[in-house]
Amino acid sequence: MKNYNFAYVFYDIGDKESEVGKRRVTKVFKICKKYFLHHQKSVFKGEITPANFIKFESEIKKVTDKNLDTITILRLFRQTDVKEIIIGENNSDKIFL
Repeated sequence: MKNYNFAYVFYDIGDKESEVGKRRVTKVFKICKKYFLHHQKSVFKGEITPANFIKFESEIKKVTDKNLDTITILRLFRQTDVKEIIIGENNSDKIFL
């Protein structure tokens, strides 16, 4: 198994207008900010250890609604070696690949 030590995280939280949706947006933002650098609106990037990635993924899964939200994580070992992970069902289009 490879150690992917860099990642891009993109998220789209459904039902952003409701109070519940707004709380999920805030929670996801705070979790991403804890582990990565804020790149733009709902995009984060940065180095992360495999152990911290496991923690990050666990925290994100606890606060998202898999039927409404999409979290896309691109993990990189090298620039030419990308692993895409999508959490949730709301993934009508792939972001990059």
